[in-house]
Amino acid sequence: MEKRISDSVINRLPRYYRHLTDLLESGTERISSRELSEKMNITASQIRQDLNCFGGFGQQGYGYNVELLRNEIAKILGLTQGYTAILIGAGHMGRTFATNTKFESRGFRLIGIFDTDSKKIGQEVARHTIRDYREVGSFIEEHQPQMAILAVPKDAMHNVAEEMIAYGIRAFLNFSYTELSREDEDIVVENVHLSDSLMRLSYKLLENNKKNTVTSQK
Repeated sequence: MEKRISDSVINRLPRYYRHLTDLLESGTERISSRELSEKMNITASQIRQDLNCFGGFGQQGYGYNVELLRNEIAKILGLTQGYTAILIGAGHMGRTFATNTKFESRGFRLIGIFDTDSKKIGQEVARHTIRDYREVGSFIEEHQPQMAILAVPKDAMHNVAEEMIAYGIRAFLNFSYTELSREDEDIVVENVHLSDSLMRLSYKLLENNKKNTVTSQK
């Protein structure tokens, strides 16, 4: 039976990839688990445990070859598969994401942007011409993208998602401020809630203020 990797380990893999990319760009050729732990604020033992889930990759007394480890993590994450994606919704969120995301280094290639707003159709965003959403079915049939990025209003999200599934899309990155959940085992979803991050930050700030208030009163 294939060993199941925990979600917590999988969630740390992009962090490893990002830090290793920075190290590679700075000219670092090898690094120990202790040195990597100091950069990532993760214990060295946790790093070794995480990487041992996939074979280890390190050498005792040598540490990790940065380029080799980065490439192996890229394979584990599927970044070498050349997946293609379409973006549905060219509002502020969609435009910002399309313009500022390095898709190729994240394992995807953006191949089309769609919207229903006639004022946006025909405009250029991130070297793509915004297409009429009514063309999305024929586009998917021709180009067979693996993922749809949803940046549509929340009241339209579920209908759009159902249409994408009917067209054969099986992976979603959802920015639509409401949860997309599916019980289908072959459909994968990543819901992104920027507002949740702001609220978590607000909580941490409140807790810090409480601590500082208690300290000042002593």
